[in-house]
Amino acid sequence: MALVTGGQAAVSTLEAENTKYVFGLIGSATMEIFDALYDSQNINYIGVHDERTGVHMADGYARASGNAGLFLAGQNGPGATNLVTGLSQAMAAFSPVVSIAGALSSSHLYRDAFQEIDQNALFKPITKKTWTAPSAERIPELLREAFRNALTPRMGPVHLNLPRDVLAAQFENNLDLHPSSYRDMSAPAGDFEKIKQASRIISEANKPVIIAGGGIKNTAGQTQALALAEELNCPIVTSPGHGDAIAFSHPLNAGQMGPRGNIVASRLVKEADVILALGTRLGFNSTFYSYDNINRDAKIIHVEIEPSAIGRFFPIEVGIWGDAPTIAKQLLNSLKLSSNRKLADKWTSQFQVERKRYLQKRDSDAILTNPIQPTGLFKTLRSVLPKNSSITMDAGTLCLQATDALNYFQHKSLFTPLDFGLVGFSFACGLGVKLAQPERPVISLMGDGGFGMASSELSTAVDNGINTVTIVMNNKCWGAEKAYQRDFFNERYIGADVSSPPFDKLAELYGAQGFKVEKLNELSEVVVAALKCNKPAVIDVSVDPQALYSFRRDSFKHRGS
Repeated sequence: MALVTGGQAAVSTLEAENTKYVFGLIGSATMEIFDALYDSQNINYIGVHDERTGVHMADGYARASGNAGLFLAGQNGPGATNLVTGLSQAMAAFSPVVSIAGALSSSHLYRDAFQEIDQNALFKPITKKTWTAPSAERIPELLREAFRNALTPRMGPVHLNLPRDVLAAQFENNLDLHPSSYRDMSAPAGDFEKIKQASRIISEANKPVIIAGGGIKNTAGQTQALALAEELNCPIVTSPGHGDAIAFSHPLNAGQMGPRGNIVASRLVKEADVILALGTRLGFNSTFYSYDNINRDAKIIHVEIEPSAIGRFFPIEVGIWGDAPTIAKQLLNSLKLSSNRKLADKWTSQFQVERKRYLQKRDSDAILTNPIQPTGLFKTLRSVLPKNSSITMDAGTLCLQATDALNYFQHKSLFTPLDFGLVGFSFACGLGVKLAQPERPVISLMGDGGFGMASSELSTAVDNGINTVTIVMNNKCWGAEKAYQRDFFNERYIGADVSSPPFDKLAELYGAQGFKVEKLNELSEVVVAALKCNKPAVIDVSVDPQALYSFRRDSFKHRGS
């Protein structure tokens, strides 16, 4: 058998994993891999302008496709350190990103060499696992290990360092393995006795509610979750950032719960006597770890794929380790054997009346005057965005409001930073989502500050024909921080205002399509035009700079109001 380099072996392993896209930034440390990619007939290379935004693309691709997102950093040292924010984001989102970076030649270690840092120590806290290949022969094995760790529960990012000399070394690569021979993707079912115990509790509930989290969304488990809700005739809410776990149009869907959710869904969780948490940790964004946001007296049945998450933040009645959709189906089958349930009918009917009233009020309360207000902006988007849209968001207050203010009709149509809460994410994430879902419109919402962090990737979108629509909600400030300075620091503003170029003109300079919206009645027509323009599009929307909101008021209780 012919000799291959470590770089060629790496690409062969990526092809065996059916890798369709490699996001990367070229550099000398991994040139052996780039050279091998030149010959690949199966992998499309997407060159980016910054490692951080490139990892966000891989993150978006991974979440939207269910496959690993691959990022290749061309350089060790600074090329590696630039990965930190993106991988930290993927870690918080449990996103299966496989990251590769070059590393110092083995003979240069511990000599304060050019671009030398301890990359293993750097990535260990922000990935599921990190490796450094000691030899070319080990590269295929460690890449297989990387994919296995990224894609098996609980999913998350991994990182592999490949030293320069290891990539250049040659060996006989005579082992060609299919992923099924080294990775089991079957989902664990719940313990039979725990299922029976949980079924008894649920069958006696007067005010049950199901919380559907990432464990339902990421596994396409909405069918199983809804079948269970329908059997119980009980409301189902979603955890924040996972509003697409359940279709907006379903009559039992209450929307997103928690301190950043809507009042109807949040009330259900505060008043329920039994809470079935399906694939959610009941973590920070859902509860702020406080009984202010969840009924202290409720019996909690906690279903999670990660055993250490069960009962971590709130005492539980029953914990069931396993795959959330599988366990939802087990519970459904168990409950069908019991007597016909009518206990929750009044609770559910009341919720449905409140939900209808809430949605009507959401529309009637929207401010449709100028300057453009967030509520008017969101109402317009609700009416104009296609039902099969995928929507990506940043973490700023406008996006946090939009998360529950928009409607999601299909599985995997909402992508947010989740618990890492960063800005500068949405546009890059949307490019990855579009590659995974080319048939669906992808709309990225973000503020002017966040888009300024990522706008150089417009050339990536143009060069590769990735036609997303980015809506920049331009209020000329860091909105959350300015709101805190207004509400808690006596309007002592410092560093809160943002100066930006006209983003519509900037988009056109990159070869994309740019639009400017200054009046609300212009927005609908512009969004339609952007969706049809067959180019990457940026809509610069002037939003009232005074329309500020303090989401994290709890953080400043010590300062009064």
